[in-house]
Amino acid sequence: MKDRADVAAFSLEALKKAGLEKSECTLRYARRDELNLDSGEISLLRTTDDVSLAMTGIVNDSEGSISINKTDRESISDAAARTLEMAVSSEPDAANDISPNQPVREFEKGPEAPDLDLMYERMRGFLEFTREKYPSLILEQVILDFTRVSKYYMNSNGVDLRSRRGWYSFTPMFTSKEGRETSSFNYAGVSMSDLAEDLRKCGTIDTLMSQSTEQVRSMEFSGKFMGDIIITPDCLDDFIQLTCMYLSDYPMIKGTSIFRDSLDSRIADPCLTIRCMPLSEKMASTYFLTDDGFAAENSTIIEKGILKSFLLSLYGSNKTGKARALNSGGAFVVEPGEQSLEDIVSSVKRGVMLCRFSGGMPSEGGDFSGVAKNSYYIEDGRIRYPVKEIMISGNIRSLLMNIRGVSRESVNFGYSILPWVRAGEVAVFGK
Repeated sequence: MKDRADVAAFSLEALKKAGLEKSECTLRYARRDELNLDSGEISLLRTTDDVSLAMTGIVNDSEGSISINKTDRESISDAAARTLEMAVSSEPDAANDISPNQPVREFEKGPEAPDLDLMYERMRGFLEFTREKYPSLILEQVILDFTRVSKYYMNSNGVDLRSRRGWYSFTPMFTSKEGRETSSFNYAGVSMSDLAEDLRKCGTIDTLMSQSTEQVRSMEFSGKFMGDIIITPDCLDDFIQLTCMYLSDYPMIKGTSIFRDSLDSRIADPCLTIRCMPLSEKMASTYFLTDDGFAAENSTIIEKGILKSFLLSLYGSNKTGKARALNSGGAFVVEPGEQSLEDIVSSVKRGVMLCRFSGGMPSEGGDFSGVAKNSYYIEDGRIRYPVKEIMISGNIRSLLMNIRGVSRESVNFGYSILPWVRAGEVAVFGK
């Protein structure tokens, strides 16, 4: 089967022939052209291909799912038979379902093929820039790649959704060294629709490399205090993800979500607005199809502190009786505030500029703790020094309610657009 749509259609027919009452399949083809820089030298250009076929079937409210990486007829027919076996052996659940009939739609975004010569030129320019401006910086590994993904979703309700996307991604990983002193490892990441701009100018890459050279002289902090954190754009996505976890299927179905009864109620300071914008033209790496078989739409999660939507899949919606989310999350855009970053910093009596956070999953009640890395100590409205790894802890619900400022400056990473956010009532622990 040469036509990829034919593969998806054959998979759907195989599930029907196997005896599934309802069925769906998602076919994903991806090709990645990758340029690597290792130990300061451009070392590798390679192309990799990946294919995955996910097949799901329902019989008597029991569901079976399987994923394979072969698309020949024999493999697909065998996978369909195994899907039926899994469904028959599963517990029935009336919430199992597939998306209803929708108009046939096809989406397309980004270039179809990479400019390999320009990729090499941009990588070489980045290497020359870092050697000249940051001689103490060590580029551990740098990856510049172009990815194009074709996706096909079909189900037995007649749904036929297709998308093609292409984008560049750039990820440098680095540390700095002066004599025997080294900074903590750090990295940056950004997605782009084209390579019109020098790589160092994308996202916060130049800022983070500059900070790395400063962090060679990081200082120890001892003691404990309750203060503010200024969450940088590089770190903010992590905290949004922690918040969204409580809006997703498992805690909502289990009834343990700290926001389970908070729809249309205030859960954050009014200065905070968070949107999921998978259809945004401002971002390079987004998506058109949801994981549960719908054409994605933009949505608002929190608007001026008010919770406006949960992030429930079709299954989660059926289990809870609450509305299904219009998308699969991610592609976050936080509306900018009215304060400059300079003014936000000057308003902090004592706190931390949180540039990277490493922590485990928060508790059911929203408590979190972890290590602040590549961060800065703030006192009396001034950034005093880069601080060696320290612990911070707090509560997600309290953190949202104690947001005290959102910067008017934002950073477009290509997959999210985020400002700096100041939040209070966070515990900071040194040695």
